Amino acid sequence: MISAIANGLSNSTLANIAQNTTASVSIETTLKSIGRPGFILIDNDISPATKKYAAAKEFLYQATCLAIYLALITPVFKKGAFAIGKKIFKDSPEFAKFKDASEFLDYHNFASKNKTNRRANMVKDYAKNKFRHDGLREELWSKDKPEKYPLIKGTVELGSLIGSVLGLAILAPQISHYTIHPMLRALGLEKKEHKVDTKA
Repeated sequence: MISAIANGLSNSTLANIAQNTTASVSIETTLKSIGRPGFILIDNDISPATKKYAAAKEFLYQATCLAIYLALITPVFKKGAFAIGKKIFKDSPEFAKFKDASEFLDYHNFASKNKTNRRANMVKDYAKNKFRHDGLREELWSKDKPEKYPLIKGTVELGSLIGSVLGLAILAPQISHYTIHPMLRALGLEKKEHKVDTKA
């Protein structure tokens, strides 16, 4: 069972599809934050005041979703997926080489560069004492195509994908519900509702 899961997460097709989860979600949300308010503003069937309010509300919603995604969802779910993967694949030599998701993603970033750029960046970051264990530094310095550890990459990106679905579908709308209206009031686009005292 674990072997089948490992083969699935190591699949290069899955890794290629999922490896840019953060970038693709960020680009999509940014385009929505520009496109949706833009289409509202060019709609001539809506009054100017309504257009202004609706466009600002849509922009703030998308911007809030993006901020929540980048600040909370991606880091938490990537770290969590790595920690879970390390327990599930405890016999995997891949996971044993990295202490956490941050170290792996940093390594993967280096491994994705061409050899010249990789070496230049490694010299630049030499003082940070990176990857001085398990032959990782030698791997990055010497090989034209360093090992990228697809099992870890697939695991981490699957966590990010799950986080983006759950976070943007559940968490972001709940948080934005409490933040958008105060922002609209601060911009002067919405008046604060006054509660009516119904007591006799």
